[in-house]
Amino acid sequence: MQEQLSNVLKQKQEACFAVAPGVMGMEIVFVNLYFVENPDGSWVLIDAGLYGSADRIRRAAEERFGKDNPPKAILLTHGHFDHVGALQTLADIWQVPVFAHPLELPYLTGRSNYPPPDSSVGGGGMAYLSFMYPKKPITFRGRLELLPSDGTVPFLPEWKWLETPGHAPGHVSFFREHDRVLIAGDAFVTRKPESALAVLTQKQEVCGPPAYFTPDWNAARASVRKLAELEPLVAATGHGLPMRGNGLKQGLEELARLFDQLAIPSKGRYVPEPAITDRNGIVHLPPTMNNTVPKVLATAGLVALAGLATYALTKKRSKASTNARVKRTWPGYAGSSSNRSASVVIGKERPLPSQDYSDTVTNNYP
Repeated sequence: MQEQLSNVLKQKQEACFAVAPGVMGMEIVFVNLYFVENPDGSWVLIDAGLYGSADRIRRAAEERFGKDNPPKAILLTHGHFDHVGALQTLADIWQVPVFAHPLELPYLTGRSNYPPPDSSVGGGGMAYLSFMYPKKPITFRGRLELLPSDGTVPFLPEWKWLETPGHAPGHVSFFREHDRVLIAGDAFVTRKPESALAVLTQKQEVCGPPAYFTPDWNAARASVRKLAELEPLVAATGHGLPMRGNGLKQGLEELARLFDQLAIPSKGRYVPEPAITDRNGIVHLPPTMNNTVPKVLATAGLVALAGLATYALTKKRSKASTNARVKRTWPGYAGSSSNRSASVVIGKERPLPSQDYSDTVTNNYP
């Protein structure tokens, strides 16, 4: 068993995987990111993996695209810790802009924590340990820009982006219509996200978003149904290997139809009511619930993840920053709540800064 685990971890260290023409994926311990190439050889990176993985991502990019061919941009499906860990380092190395949805800005600019995870839902080692995962926002210093409000994707003319919130307030997915390729982030995933064993075995099944980090189940349901209506032929997600064909079609249709039974936990902090957020971050959190998960189960989860964590922590860590300043707001953005005088962050009110995001974002991309 130990030898099998070692072999799986070794494969995970090196493996990139094909998704579709012009789309390659890479798994960083338990989370995926994607390299998306245009016919002219230009490319973008979608998501940025775990902290400490920048060198590995850069090496894979250079092998695929050449040392003198950096991406045009980094696009984010959302800002959870496992999708932005190497963001600052890569953006500094490549000197490229980062694009995200406006409702993700609070968690990318140090303004607000995400709603806290709920380790009582889902079961499995990944869920039991979610109370340990980073919850604080990053403070990205660089060229942070907003996805265009018309659904076009910067530097990817064949693609469009779609709002798919629920797992995160500003979660987005990317879709290439001519061959129906979907990069879904964590709107849904292709292995059981709460299970550490599934991380190792890569058993494929269409599942809802990671339950322990999903604070709005009504929005998550609507997002899965929106993506199912696209009838994707290939789906690449934040966790799990790509799925295609009848397995994807049947699994996604079933998840959309039976979302409440298959994805929503029977109980949990965000099941009766969602966390409420706006462009400044958390506005309201439901009350905490008694977490009845025994400590022995959390310990079991920790043991199951030890090999994965060991690999993640062996990578070289580096920090860098830029002094680029961002300037304008998103044209046509109607999701603001400028009349609020205070917001609640983890149960405590704080005054909002007088300056809003109109002075911290630019869309001046070429």
